[in-house]
Amino acid sequence: MKQIKHILFFASILMMASCNGKTKTTDIESPPGWSKEVIWYQIFVERFNNGDPSNDPTIASITTPTASFPVPDDWTVTPWTSDWYTQEPWAVKTGLGLRETMQHRRYGGDLQGILNKLDYLSELGITAIYLNPINDAPSLHKYDARNYHHIDINFGPDPGGDLAIMATEDPADPATWKWTSADKLFLSLVEELHKRGIRVIVDFSWNHTGVLFWAWQDLIKNQEQSAYKDWYEVTAWDDPATAGNEFAYKGWLNIMSLPEFKKTGVTGERKHGFPYEGNLNEGAKKHVFDVTRRWLAPDGDVSKGIDGFRLDVAEQIPMGFWREYRQVVKSVNPEAYLVGEIWWQTWPDDLMDPAPYTNDSVFDAVMFYQAYRPARGFFAEAAPEYDARQFADQLLYEWGRLEEPFRYGMMNVNATHDSPRLLSCFANKGKYKYQASPHEDTAYISGRPDADTYNRVRLYLVHQFTSIGSPHIWNGDEFGMWGGDDPDERKPLWWEELKFDDETRTNIKPGKKTYDQVGFNREHLEFYKKLIRIRKENPVLVSGSLDFTVADDKILAYNRRNNNGDLISVVFNLGNPPYMFRLPENGTYDDLLTGEKFSGAEVTVGSLSARVLKRRK
Repeated sequence: MKQIKHILFFASILMMASCNGKTKTTDIESPPGWSKEVIWYQIFVERFNNGDPSNDPTIASITTPTASFPVPDDWTVTPWTSDWYTQEPWAVKTGLGLRETMQHRRYGGDLQGILNKLDYLSELGITAIYLNPINDAPSLHKYDARNYHHIDINFGPDPGGDLAIMATEDPADPATWKWTSADKLFLSLVEELHKRGIRVIVDFSWNHTGVLFWAWQDLIKNQEQSAYKDWYEVTAWDDPATAGNEFAYKGWLNIMSLPEFKKTGVTGERKHGFPYEGNLNEGAKKHVFDVTRRWLAPDGDVSKGIDGFRLDVAEQIPMGFWREYRQVVKSVNPEAYLVGEIWWQTWPDDLMDPAPYTNDSVFDAVMFYQAYRPARGFFAEAAPEYDARQFADQLLYEWGRLEEPFRYGMMNVNATHDSPRLLSCFANKGKYKYQASPHEDTAYISGRPDADTYNRVRLYLVHQFTSIGSPHIWNGDEFGMWGGDDPDERKPLWWEELKFDDETRTNIKPGKKTYDQVGFNREHLEFYKKLIRIRKENPVLVSGSLDFTVADDKILAYNRRNNNGDLISVVFNLGNPPYMFRLPENGTYDDLLTGEKFSGAEVTVGSLSARVLKRRK
């Protein structure tokens, strides 16, 4: 009787949320059809793979005038396989802490490194790549652009030659732009990915540039006489009649290495965590649009271009700009995909509402942390903890805020470059992203997680790959990598052919040091590959409806169905005793996880396990 009550309850909630084939409007422009079918793989290029040591960064290429400390004269590239928590000799000499010196670390990852791993990506089953910023920039993260219209010099084969090419351009005039060796290698990478049926989107921040950005450098030099004086949020100009320098400006989050573009025409209240109306300066906006067209259609050829953009700190930029931006992008390539990054309405408790950003006027999707956080609460039993009914209710609430096509085209993230790795996020039970590293909490578990954590992560992954929206993998998670929040989620990848130094498990904590053996985890990778195959071989998991059938304490089950008569029933038992699951319809079922075949009315689901049961036709 209890189970029946829950079925009726969730059926009613589902109807209200319109999650099964209904939409609130009939004329909305859907996200591109391919977006709901893909398996996303996010690559942080500098830490992915060093394919060409000859282009490794140098002191000159990573130096900025606003760095917290200068790059030491004896700085060198950090060995790929060294202990993440041990400072380099040059770093020790600075007398600064590990977290601060990590910002100067470089390992030499580049575009050739991706090209060298294309077979791996194909064999894994990846069908879409999301690249963190690759625009020319001095920092590790590359959100501090020197040039939007060029690929970073250290990601290509000829850094010095690329600088020489850039020096012949007028960066304000697209007619003078040329293709550097790094640009050409990137376009070759796009071509090779497309040959393999892999889409590619690239990360850009249109909210701020770096202090070496060409327009900012002109502004610094010429002050109020600069042609770009209105591009940025300058709060005070230097008075040449005084000895001091009065120049002041707004940096994003008061980070002075990231000067913000000026917001114009702002109306109403600008409140953190909420959209607001306005636009960007017209000159800066024109440059952004020119850069966007360059990468979508190189030399006017859409077939050679990227397939969309991941858009950084989207809530910091006015909605008027985003509406115009969508029009520009879709006019070049209607099949381009736009995914925005939105985060906290009130940190660390409330995530933003995706609805204002995910519609036919703005983005095709957001990075859907809103679905991951309650999943973590259920599968990891982490704060805020959810039982099955609360978890299902929360998912229905999040899906119900969106039109149906946008639910299915969501980028379903868990770990990214901005959050703890999935294993570490499950191992630590505190609030999501709150004091989520040993740099903030010395009690944080930053080493190898225990067996229970691996098991719970795999149960969650079963859910991620059988749920609504496109699954996303943060590069290296499939290897079994661990690490807390920034910067520890950005370790160089543990490729199978490499042997790594043991990692200091107690890292920055006082007392005796203990160590973990780190490296590639074949078993974990094979589990990812199995889930990817299951999703790709069963279209019902891509576009079918989702109905919760059981949601009671530690037991969760849902059906995926489509109009072709396909039925897959997914059931999780997070409790201790085995659970007898009643099959939704008579027939023969195959467990896609184990290969077992079942007939009859019930199936046993063991403690802390899952089944993905496909009905034979």
